[in-house]
Amino acid sequence: MKKKLASILITNFNKDKYLNSAVRSCLAQNYKKKEILIFDDKSTDNSLNILKKYKKIKVFINKKKKFATGPLNQINGIKELFKKSKGDVIFLLDSDDCFKKNKIKNIMELFNQDKKLKFIQDIPYSSKDKRTIKLKYKNHFFSIWPSFYPTSTISVRKEFFLKFLNYLEPKKFPNLEIDARLCIFAFLSKSFKIYQKSLTIYNFDYLGITSKYKKFSFNWWKKRSEAFDFMKILMKKMKLKFIPSLDYFVTKLINFFIWK
Repeated sequence: MKKKLASILITNFNKDKYLNSAVRSCLAQNYKKKEILIFDDKSTDNSLNILKKYKKIKVFINKKKKFATGPLNQINGIKELFKKSKGDVIFLLDSDDCFKKNKIKNIMELFNQDKKLKFIQDIPYSSKDKRTIKLKYKNHFFSIWPSFYPTSTISVRKEFFLKFLNYLEPKKFPNLEIDARLCIFAFLSKSFKIYQKSLTIYNFDYLGITSKYKKFSFNWWKKRSEAFDFMKILMKKMKLKFIPSLDYFVTKLINFFIWK
């Protein structure tokens, strides 16, 4: 069987501390048929000098005006890289994370074995806590969206990602990252799958785009409200009925008092 091409899309902004590890983890993959594309969002640290060392990657530098928030800039970078990619399967990677050596091979084998499979998340290993991260599955009476892992655990067929772009709402919801949007879309499409192996090393960066959304902070509640609003728009487009949960009412009530 002819091997399919894997496209690894990396977004970077001022992550020179981690960038070498991220790139090297992709180059070291034991799956040979791959391309590595990096979008640098006007880094002001040593990132560009680091990227110049690597001849087997494709680097694209943002020449346009940046968006107001990290999540919207991340979405823009991934969209730009997707346009340039040629692979059958898309792997997303934040530049402060990295892949284990066998990740691409394992995931590509899963996609080859099951033609109906469209979306996969593997289990991340936390470099900080020295353990795999376990999801807390939610009671759907209280909450209606899926539990999901960070961006770097996402692998998706090209055609499914292309379909997702029609529902992305890329200029709305400034606090909502692409992992939440894509996982909600996969969940509603009945295509959400978690592979029970740890293939991604996750580094929580205190200066990263998720750092301002500490649990139960004002920004965290605002982000949850945006996630619900995104889901409502998504379900309307997909002709699905949105039934508000207890979580929805609590989130909207708290946002009313915080941001009024």
